[in-house]
Amino acid sequence: MNHSLIATATPSGDRVATAVPAGRCAIRLAGLAGTMLLGGCMSAQLQESREFATVISEQEAVVLLAKPHVEGTGTEEQFTDCVGSLLSSSTADNKGFKIRDNNKFINDMFPWFEPSTAPTRPEALASLFQRPGVAERIAESGVRYVVWLDGATKKTDGGGSIACGAGPGGAGCLGFGWWEKESAYVASIWDLQETRSVGTITTNVTGTSALVGAIVPLPFIARVQHTACGRMASQLRDFLLGADLANPTPTSRKR
Repeated sequence: MNHSLIATATPSGDRVATAVPAGRCAIRLAGLAGTMLLGGCMSAQLQESREFATVISEQEAVVLLAKPHVEGTGTEEQFTDCVGSLLSSSTADNKGFKIRDNNKFINDMFPWFEPSTAPTRPEALASLFQRPGVAERIAESGVRYVVWLDGATKKTDGGGSIACGAGPGGAGCLGFGWWEKESAYVASIWDLQETRSVGTITTNVTGTSALVGAIVPLPFIARVQHTACGRMASQLRDFLLGADLANPTPTSRKR
């Protein structure tokens, strides 16, 4: 499914990009004999807010960490791994980033990045670096940027039903079931060398999936988390490389 990604600059300097699906993103519950897109139906929004310029050398690394939560579940490990894998992969224009294993980084920095002791605000970095051995361990790790990922993929709505059965004449399914999911994530980027926050990236993808019972069950799946991962990784790559600084004017591009 093609999306037109339109980026605009707000008065505060933030960049907002909204992806509008090609065609209407809707599933008609009545008249199901009509056509549906095989990949389900999705819409996406992407927002970037920059506080400071960013630079990164080939020797410097990035680590992605799930933001600690006192209650509830944090960011899924599979989402963190997905973003890290895409960032470490080379593209036609750029080499992949050095991505440090998050668990190894936490263990090497023990106990300062454990969920119960990790700094929750960038202002705490300065005092953290004053603790004995912290600056040396950070230098040994080669990590320049910590990216805190916060968010989750959740089911937000659903309905319908589908039933399957078998008899002397064969087997089959009848009915229609649908569900909607939302993947909402925020990446907060901290510069450990400058001990400050340099910006945030927010992505929100919603999608409607369906299972159609037409003798054989036909799934139409909207891969919202996969799409959110790809958009987050792409925007993080541009952010760390300062692509928005090189082209600060509003742009329109296809993704």
